[in-house]
Amino acid sequence: MAFDIYPPVGFIFKVEFKELDDAYETDTYWQEVNGLSIDVSEFEYKEGGENRFVYTFPERPKYSNIELKRGLMPNTTVYNWCSDSIRNLDIKPTNFFITLLNDKQEPLQLYHVINAWPTKWNVSNFNAMDSQIVIESLELSYQYFSIL
Repeated sequence: MAFDIYPPVGFIFKVEFKELDDAYETDTYWQEVNGLSIDVSEFEYKEGGENRFVYTFPERPKYSNIELKRGLMPNTTVYNWCSDSIRNLDIKPTNFFITLLNDKQEPLQLYHVINAWPTKWNVSNFNAMDSQIVIESLELSYQYFSIL
């Protein structure tokens, strides 16, 4: 995966839930992906007799929740999976892929998200004064992601 242009643009991507049964092609099209990040927290250790400094050590990495946004699409596989998880507490973690694409729709970078489950589903406000598309947002918690 070589980058044709540097730096790559972030507006051509797809999200694939390959492990969900009967995932529609429309489930790959999202308007926005937020929160793909890792933080390493630290803890401090104060050694007795040493007053000049405090030791700082890394802890486990923490992955922030991922938020997906798109135009409202009820009755898709992802929507039904999310609804079952939140409404019925029938939580079935699944893996999915976020693929950054180039202008020829070829993969530049692939993020493999492991054991994700929905924690929040939300729909944008309805307002008769605006002519806006209704946006659904899906927030996912997960164990970790790897870059392939």
